[in-house]
Amino acid sequence: MRPFALVASGAAGGALLGLALVLTMARHGLVPINDAQMRSYLLQHADILPAMLNRAQAMEDEKQKTAQNAAMKKVGQAAFFDPAIAFVTGPADAKSSLVEFYDYDCPYCRASLPAVRKFYEAHKKDTRFSFIEFPIKQLHGESAILAAKASLAARRQPDHYIDFHFALLAQEDSVTEDEIFAQAARAGMDVNKLKADMKDPAIDKTLKSSIELAHKVGVDGTPTFILNGKFRPGALDEETLASEMKS
Repeated sequence: MRPFALVASGAAGGALLGLALVLTMARHGLVPINDAQMRSYLLQHADILPAMLNRAQAMEDEKQKTAQNAAMKKVGQAAFFDPAIAFVTGPADAKSSLVEFYDYDCPYCRASLPAVRKFYEAHKKDTRFSFIEFPIKQLHGESAILAAKASLAARRQPDHYIDFHFALLAQEDSVTEDEIFAQAARAGMDVNKLKADMKDPAIDKTLKSSIELAHKVGVDGTPTFILNGKFRPGALDEETLASEMKS
Protein backbone atom coordinates (compact mmCIF):
# COMPACT_ATOMS: atom_id res chain seq x y z
CA MET A 1 0.00 0.00 0.00
CA ARG A 2 1.32 3.46 -0.90
CA PRO A 3 2.10 6.01 1.89
CA PHE A 4 -0.74 8.36 0.91
CA ALA A 5 -3.15 5.43 0.92
CA LEU A 6 -2.04 4.54 4.43
CA VAL A 7 -2.65 8.11 5.52
CA ALA A 8 -6.06 8.17 3.85
CA SER A 9 -6.95 4.85 5.38
CA GLY A 10 -5.86 6.03 8.79
CA ALA A 11 -7.76 9.27 8.41
CA ALA A 12 -10.93 7.47 7.37
CA GLY A 13 -10.51 5.05 10.24
CA GLY A 14 -9.98 7.92 12.66
CA ALA A 15 -13.00 9.77 11.32
CA LEU A 16 -15.16 6.69 11.67
CA LEU A 17 -13.92 6.04 15.17
CA GLY A 18 -14.60 9.62 16.15
CA LEU A 19 -18.03 9.63 14.53
CA ALA A 20 -18.92 6.35 16.20
CA LEU A 21 -17.90 7.78 19.56
CA VAL A 22 -19.96 10.93 19.04
CA LEU A 23 -23.02 8.97 17.88
CA THR A 24 -22.76 6.64 20.86
CA MET A 25 -22.47 9.54 23.26
CA ALA A 26 -25.40 11.30 21.56
CA ARG A 27 -27.62 8.26 21.97
CA HIS A 28 -26.87 8.33 25.70
CA GLY A 29 -27.56 12.05 25.98
CA LEU A 30 -23.95 12.94 26.69
CA VAL A 31 -23.64 15.39 23.79
CA PRO A 32 -26.37 17.73 22.47
CA ILE A 33 -26.82 16.24 18.98
CA ASN A 34 -30.23 15.23 17.75
CA ASP A 35 -31.23 12.92 14.87
CA ALA A 36 -31.60 15.82 12.42
CA GLN A 37 -28.10 17.01 13.17
CA MET A 38 -26.73 13.50 12.77
CA ARG A 39 -28.47 13.20 9.41
CA SER A 40 -27.14 16.57 8.30
CA TYR A 41 -23.61 15.59 9.27
CA LEU A 42 -23.79 12.31 7.35
CA LEU A 43 -25.14 14.05 4.26
CA GLN A 44 -22.27 16.52 4.39
CA HIS A 45 -19.71 13.73 4.82
CA ALA A 46 -21.13 11.13 2.45
CA ASP A 47 -17.61 9.98 1.54
CA ILE A 48 -17.31 8.09 4.83
CA LEU A 49 -20.58 6.17 4.37
CA PRO A 50 -19.08 3.29 2.34
CA ALA A 51 -16.48 2.71 5.04
CA MET A 52 -19.18 2.86 7.70
CA LEU A 53 -21.29 0.30 5.83
CA ASN A 54 -18.30 -1.99 5.36
CA ARG A 55 -17.47 -1.73 9.04
CA ALA A 56 -21.08 -2.41 10.01
CA GLN A 57 -21.14 -5.47 7.73
CA ALA A 58 -17.87 -6.75 9.19
CA MET A 59 -19.27 -6.36 12.70
CA GLU A 60 -22.47 -8.16 11.71
CA ASP A 61 -20.47 -10.98 10.08
CA GLU A 62 -18.36 -11.38 13.20
CA LYS A 63 -21.49 -11.43 15.37
CA GLN A 64 -23.03 -14.12 13.17
CA LYS A 65 -19.82 -16.14 13.19
CA THR A 66 -19.69 -16.05 16.99
CA ALA A 67 -23.33 -17.19 17.20
CA GLN A 68 -22.71 -19.97 14.68
CA ASN A 69 -19.67 -21.26 16.54
CA ALA A 70 -21.64 -21.27 19.79
CA ALA A 71 -24.50 -23.17 18.11
CA MET A 72 -22.07 -25.61 16.54
CA LYS A 73 -20.47 -26.26 19.92
CA LYS A 74 -23.92 -26.89 21.37
CA VAL A 75 -25.01 -29.44 18.75
CA GLY A 76 -21.57 -31.06 18.63
CA GLN A 77 -19.23 -31.74 15.74
CA ALA A 78 -20.63 -35.24 15.28
CA ALA A 79 -23.96 -33.82 14.09
CA PHE A 80 -22.33 -32.73 10.84
CA PHE A 81 -21.03 -36.23 10.18
CA ASP A 82 -24.25 -38.09 10.87
CA PRO A 83 -24.79 -40.45 7.89
CA ALA A 84 -28.53 -40.11 8.45
CA ILE A 85 -28.20 -36.48 7.35
CA ALA A 86 -24.95 -36.09 5.42
CA PHE A 87 -23.05 -38.02 2.80
CA VAL A 88 -19.86 -38.75 4.70
CA THR A 89 -16.64 -40.04 3.21
CA GLY A 90 -12.97 -40.20 4.13
CA PRO A 91 -11.14 -41.67 7.12
CA ALA A 92 -13.10 -41.54 10.38
CA ASP A 93 -9.91 -40.62 12.26
CA ALA A 94 -8.80 -37.92 9.81
CA LYS A 95 -7.27 -34.82 11.42
CA SER A 96 -8.80 -32.54 8.78
CA SER A 97 -12.47 -32.14 7.92
CA LEU A 98 -14.58 -30.30 5.37
CA VAL A 99 -18.35 -29.84 5.67
CA GLU A 100 -20.38 -28.17 2.96
CA PHE A 101 -24.02 -27.05 3.02
CA TYR A 102 -25.03 -26.60 -0.61
CA ASP A 103 -27.85 -26.07 -3.08
CA TYR A 104 -27.54 -27.53 -6.57
CA ASP A 105 -29.07 -24.42 -8.14
CA CYS A 106 -26.83 -22.03 -6.20
CA PRO A 107 -24.39 -20.15 -8.50
CA TYR A 108 -21.89 -19.69 -5.66
CA CYS A 109 -21.89 -23.41 -4.92
CA ARG A 110 -21.20 -24.00 -8.60
CA ALA A 111 -18.42 -21.42 -8.52
CA SER A 112 -16.84 -23.28 -5.59
CA LEU A 113 -17.04 -26.66 -7.32
CA PRO A 114 -13.60 -26.60 -9.00
CA ALA A 115 -11.89 -25.86 -5.69
CA VAL A 116 -13.89 -28.42 -3.72
CA ARG A 117 -13.49 -31.13 -6.35
CA LYS A 118 -9.74 -30.56 -6.66
CA PHE A 119 -9.32 -30.59 -2.88
CA TYR A 120 -11.43 -33.74 -2.60
CA GLU A 121 -9.36 -35.60 -5.21
CA ALA A 122 -6.13 -34.58 -3.49
CA HIS A 123 -7.26 -35.29 0.08
CA LYS A 124 -9.98 -37.96 0.00
CA LYS A 125 -7.63 -40.35 1.83
CA ASP A 126 -6.62 -37.98 4.62
CA THR A 127 -9.67 -35.69 5.15
CA ARG A 128 -13.18 -36.36 6.43
CA PHE A 129 -15.80 -34.90 4.07
CA SER A 130 -19.46 -34.21 4.76
CA PHE A 131 -21.90 -33.03 2.10
CA ILE A 132 -25.23 -31.72 3.43
CA GLU A 133 -28.30 -30.72 1.46
CA PHE A 134 -29.62 -27.22 2.04
CA PRO A 135 -31.87 -26.34 -0.92
CA ILE A 136 -33.26 -22.82 -0.65
CA LYS A 137 -36.65 -23.10 -2.29
CA GLN A 138 -37.42 -19.40 -1.87
CA LEU A 139 -34.48 -18.53 -4.11
CA HIS A 140 -34.24 -21.41 -6.53
CA GLY A 141 -37.69 -22.95 -6.61
CA GLU A 142 -38.78 -26.55 -6.90
CA SER A 143 -35.79 -27.60 -9.01
CA ALA A 144 -33.54 -27.17 -5.97
CA ILE A 145 -35.78 -29.50 -3.95
CA LEU A 146 -35.92 -32.02 -6.79
CA ALA A 147 -32.14 -32.10 -7.10
CA ALA A 148 -31.75 -32.48 -3.33
CA LYS A 149 -34.12 -35.46 -3.28
CA ALA A 150 -32.23 -37.05 -6.17
CA SER A 151 -28.97 -36.53 -4.32
CA LEU A 152 -30.34 -38.12 -1.16
CA ALA A 153 -31.64 -41.09 -3.14
CA ALA A 154 -28.28 -41.40 -4.90
CA ARG A 155 -26.60 -42.03 -1.55
CA ARG A 156 -28.14 -45.48 -1.67
CA GLN A 157 -25.69 -46.17 -4.48
CA PRO A 158 -22.66 -44.80 -2.62
CA ASP A 159 -19.98 -45.96 -5.05
CA HIS A 160 -21.40 -43.58 -7.65
CA TYR A 161 -22.49 -40.75 -5.42
CA ILE A 162 -19.50 -38.41 -5.63
CA ASP A 163 -19.41 -38.48 -9.43
CA PHE A 164 -23.15 -37.81 -9.52
CA HIS A 165 -22.94 -35.02 -6.93
CA PHE A 166 -20.17 -33.16 -8.74
CA ALA A 167 -21.95 -33.61 -12.09
CA LEU A 168 -25.15 -32.00 -10.77
CA LEU A 169 -23.22 -29.08 -9.32
CA ALA A 170 -21.51 -28.56 -12.66
CA GLN A 171 -24.79 -27.74 -14.44
CA GLU A 172 -25.14 -24.20 -15.75
CA ASP A 173 -28.94 -24.04 -15.64
CA SER A 174 -31.59 -25.15 -13.16
CA VAL A 175 -31.43 -28.89 -12.62
CA THR A 176 -34.21 -30.78 -14.40
CA GLU A 177 -35.49 -34.31 -13.97
CA ASP A 178 -34.14 -35.32 -17.39
CA GLU A 179 -30.71 -33.96 -16.51
CA ILE A 180 -30.74 -35.77 -13.18
CA PHE A 181 -31.35 -39.14 -14.79
CA ALA A 182 -28.89 -38.46 -17.60
CA GLN A 183 -26.13 -37.62 -15.10
CA ALA A 184 -27.05 -40.65 -12.98
CA ALA A 185 -26.60 -42.91 -16.00
CA ARG A 186 -23.23 -41.31 -16.81
CA ALA A 187 -22.14 -41.86 -13.22
CA GLY A 188 -22.91 -45.58 -13.57
CA MET A 189 -26.00 -45.60 -11.36
CA ASP A 190 -29.06 -47.82 -11.66
CA VAL A 191 -31.48 -45.15 -12.87
CA ASN A 192 -34.61 -47.21 -12.19
CA LYS A 193 -33.51 -47.72 -8.61
CA LEU A 194 -32.80 -44.00 -8.28
CA LYS A 195 -36.30 -43.14 -9.53
CA ALA A 196 -37.87 -45.56 -7.07
CA ASP A 197 -35.76 -44.34 -4.16
CA MET A 198 -36.66 -40.71 -4.85
CA LYS A 199 -40.30 -41.58 -4.10
CA ASP A 200 -39.46 -43.08 -0.69
CA PRO A 201 -41.03 -40.93 2.12
CA ALA A 202 -37.80 -41.40 4.08
CA ILE A 203 -36.09 -39.07 1.60
CA ASP A 204 -38.39 -36.20 2.62
CA LYS A 205 -37.64 -36.87 6.30
CA THR A 206 -33.89 -36.80 5.69
CA LEU A 207 -34.17 -33.56 3.75
CA LYS A 208 -36.18 -32.00 6.55
CA SER A 209 -33.53 -33.08 9.07
CA SER A 210 -30.67 -31.56 7.06
CA ILE A 211 -32.54 -28.25 6.70
CA GLU A 212 -33.30 -28.24 10.43
CA LEU A 213 -29.62 -28.78 11.20
CA ALA A 214 -28.69 -25.85 8.98
CA HIS A 215 -31.18 -23.58 10.73
CA LYS A 216 -30.10 -24.80 14.15
CA VAL A 217 -26.53 -23.64 13.59
CA GLY A 218 -27.45 -20.42 11.81
CA VAL A 219 -26.66 -21.37 8.23
CA ASP A 220 -28.68 -18.95 6.11
CA GLY A 221 -27.05 -19.21 2.70
CA THR A 222 -25.08 -21.45 0.40
CA PRO A 223 -22.44 -22.50 0.17
CA THR A 224 -21.54 -22.56 3.84
CA PHE A 225 -18.42 -24.49 4.75
CA ILE A 226 -17.14 -25.73 8.08
CA LEU A 227 -13.40 -26.15 7.62
CA ASN A 228 -11.66 -27.99 10.43
CA GLY A 229 -14.46 -26.96 12.76
CA LYS A 230 -14.59 -23.28 11.69
CA PHE A 231 -17.44 -21.64 9.81
CA ARG A 232 -16.61 -20.17 6.43
CA PRO A 233 -19.64 -18.87 4.45
CA GLY A 234 -19.49 -18.01 0.76
CA ALA A 235 -17.76 -19.17 -2.38
CA LEU A 236 -14.20 -20.46 -2.27
CA ASP A 237 -11.43 -20.63 -4.84
CA GLU A 238 -8.61 -23.17 -4.79
CA GLU A 239 -6.08 -20.90 -3.11
CA THR A 240 -8.44 -19.77 -0.37
CA LEU A 241 -9.66 -23.29 0.39
CA ALA A 242 -6.12 -24.67 0.59
CA SER A 243 -5.04 -21.79 2.81
CA GLU A 244 -7.98 -22.03 5.20
CA MET A 245 -7.66 -25.79 5.55
CA LYS A 246 -4.07 -25.26 6.71
CA SER A 247 -4.93 -22.55 9.26
